Amino acid sequence: MATDDPDRVRDFFTPRAAGWDARFPDDGPAYATGVARLGLPPGSRVLDAGCGTGRALPALRQAVGPEGTVIGVDLTPAMLRSAALAGRDRDGLLVLADVGRLPLRDGVLDAVFAAGLVSHLPDPRVGLRELGRVVRPGGTLALFHPIGRAALAAHQGRRTDEHDLRAEPRLRPLLAASGWRLTSYTDRDDCFLALAALG
Repeated sequence: MATDDPDRVRDFFTPRAAGWDARFPDDGPAYATGVARLGLPPGSRVLDAGCGTGRALPALRQAVGPEGTVIGVDLTPAMLRSAALAGRDRDGLLVLADVGRLPLRDGVLDAVFAAGLVSHLPDPRVGLRELGRVVRPGGTLALFHPIGRAALAAHQGRRTDEHDLRAEPRLRPLLAASGWRLTSYTDRDDCFLALAALG
């Protein structure tokens, strides 16, 4: 799905929320690996932006430990209900909010993990800038997907597109215009992970 407005995002995810985890039963290890690459020390404060059913929350909680803070934000109430039904509210605070207008103070987080988020932002530059607002200088952003761009395109019955925001030639300047510096880029069939530092 291309960049979209919040109502269309909710309309897309609401009917899929109850069965979302069943559609992707083998993604757990990929999420754990993506979170591990963030290198979060115990006690860190991290946001799962567009957390959906909260599949990253257990790995984020394990990384930051009981002293850390884990917040999962999503726009779709049905996705957050599914996260709570799966018990993932024990791993992090679930918050109904738009990633483009986060109810958080400036610079309160150490890192943001965002799985599949960029393509759902109405204005990616504004959304990425808002994520930067709530992260401390030098903090980290992980743009993640459990499969790479080519594998995802094949799964969706299409070919990779040079206009894809996650293509490195597009993503690097997009991040830079939003205050982030791309530090690592991985796009393999079994993982997409772009890491960026704020500032």
